[in-house]
Amino acid sequence: MPADDRSEEVTRLLADLARGEPVAELLFPLVYEELRDLASAQLRREKPGHTLQPTALVHEAFLKLAGQERARFESRSHFLAIAATAMRRVLVHHAEKRGSQKRGGGRAREATGALDAVVAPDAGEAVDLLALDEALTRLAALDERKAKVVELRYFAGLSVEEVAEAQGSSPATVKRDWEFARAWLLRELSRGDTT
Repeated sequence: MPADDRSEEVTRLLADLARGEPVAELLFPLVYEELRDLASAQLRREKPGHTLQPTALVHEAFLKLAGQERARFESRSHFLAIAATAMRRVLVHHAEKRGSQKRGGGRAREATGALDAVVAPDAGEAVDLLALDEALTRLAALDERKAKVVELRYFAGLSVEEVAEAQGSSPATVKRDWEFARAWLLRELSRGDTT
């Protein structure tokens, strides 16, 4: 199916899903590859030795999305943004669970390559996901829109234009928010204090 036709079909199925129609089994094959690419990118940013596989991450995140009652996805970009949030939650939960199994419930808190990964997401550095998640939570308390831009750019891999579409804002606003948020996260994570 050509990309434009697939995009239209995804949009139609998302609208059907919002109306409560059971279309998840039709939607999943159309978005699977895109979600798997997103999951693979997320897992490449993780520290070596991560036990979660991209397929498992996609399935867990998709189950969370499809299980939402009356989910409202306005577009493909909006769906990917919410999928990225679901993947982030799965990864954070996995990291917390794994950290609680090691070291008797504690976890080593260190500012690793997260800074480079936030500044240059393709740098291939491992990320202390829990430290990044905690910093993003603090940023969201200060400015939710800027935290969402980071989530969409970093976790969903969306372009500035796709983030603007998903948020209903201009690309210039997204660029300003992205620059501010990256600088803020760089400062927060470089402190090494994520408590």
